[in-house]
Order: sequence, then C-alpha cells, then structure tokens
Amino acid sequence: MSIAASVYIISLNAERTLAETLESVRDFAEVILVDSGSTDRTLEIAKAYGAKVVHQPWLGFAKQKAKALSLCSCPWVLNLDADEALSPELKAEIALSIERDELDGLESPLIEKFLGVPNHRWTRRNYRIRFFRRSKGHYDDVQVHESIVVDGRVARSKGGIYHDGVPTIEEMLRKTVAYARLKADEKFARGRRSSLAKMVLVFPVMFVKSYFLKRHLLNGRRGLIGAMNNAFYAFLKEAMLYEKELQQRLRARRVSKQKDSHPDGS
Repeated sequence: MSIAASVYIISLNAERTLAETLESVRDFAEVILVDSGSTDRTLEIAKAYGAKVVHQPWLGFAKQKAKALSLCSCPWVLNLDADEALSPELKAEIALSIERDELDGLESPLIEKFLGVPNHRWTRRNYRIRFFRRSKGHYDDVQVHESIVVDGRVARSKGGIYHDGVPTIEEMLRKTVAYARLKADEKFARGRRSSLAKMVLVFPVMFVKSYFLKRHLLNGRRGLIGAMNNAFYAFLKEAMLYEKELQQRLRARRVSKQKDSHPDGS
C-alpha cells in the first residue's frame, strides 16, 4: 500500500548512496529529485526507481530544497538528503501520523555513520524535522545547515533517519571547509563581526561539548577524530569571518590610496 506523501531530495553526484535512499522510500506516492548537474550515475539511478527528476542550477541549500518542496503534490511531505535513508520504524510512524491526522510534523533523530561505521547507540543524536504537513512548513533563510520551520504541532519520533555523509576524512575536511565558508559569508552579510575571545575559546569548548557531552568518546578513535573536526569547524567559521573583515579593510585602504594619489578624481 502506497504512503500518501511526497518525498523530495536534492542531489549532486550522489551515486554512492542514492540507491539506498530511494529504496527506503519505494512505498511513497511520489518521489521528486532536484539535481544541480550530476555527472555520475545519479540521474540513471533516480530514473530506475521511478523518481521524477528536475534539473535546477544550484540556488543554495535552503532555496534548492524550497524549490524541491514547491514541486510536491501531496499534502504531506518528507525530505531526505541523497546520503540518507528512512528507517522502517520511522516509515511506520509516518504512515500512522497521516492516518491519525493529529500532528503537523515529526522531529526525527539522525542515526549517523562516520567513516563507514555506525556511531555507538548511546552517542547523542541530532534531531531534525523532515516529515511535515506541506501547508505548515517552510525553510529558514540560511545558506547552510538549513532547517524546516513548522507552524503547528510537532512530535518527536522514535524511528530515525540513517545518515552516511562522511565516508572518508578527505570528504569530511572538504565539507568542513565548504560549510565554514558559507556560514562565514552568511554572518558577514548580516553584519556579524569576529571575536578574538571566541576564536581562542571556541575550539576547546566545542571539543568538550562534542567529545564528552555528546558522548563521541564512545566511538573510540573515530569519535576523537569527529570531535576534533567539530571543534575545528567552529574555529574555522570564526577565522573565515575575520578573513572577510580583513579583506574588506584592505580593499578600503587601496581605494583610499587611489583617491589620495588622484585628488582631482582623474
């Protein structure tokens, strides 16, 4: 029996994980994949699973997902990334939520796999709203780590979403640098300024939070690597924000020197 909800996914060169993602939502009424220019087998895999494929040049995470959401036709929607898969438990909860029609969304835990190995079950998990009533949900206006805002009643699900987004350290570092740059750009555009105190303190504070409070120490050396990277990401956002401020000051000095050398404007 088909689950009366639309699934929407954004993708770019996701052949490593996309088949597992689509296999987990085969029972849904509609699957929409918005692709921003894949050159691997992503589109071939999507079409083999019967997904509706739409090409959209990259708009940024929130706007790209909002575009995909706008293409959905069912009153209930589920968002998955192309490196995620729906757990059977959460699928059953979604079907029950649609049947009962009492909630406007579900906030679900991300069950992380890091460097190819699932995290310890007692590692603290992040929760995200991914299933919701289409008329009640929208995206916040950020460039990265976008989230769905639901104007209504949201409950936490027991079932989760499997996430296999960091298979190698090289991929981890690539994402860390890219996401830190986007966050720094976003903060700078909003008039935020870097802080020396934060630059000094943010690394140790975030390491303690990740390694001890979120219990990544239970993951052995993988947990140490992940906690160090989380701390580095927090530091890098602040460092890149400072870099943008420095570049702005240097440009202003060059313009000032040019005006001083040509006082008549010639």
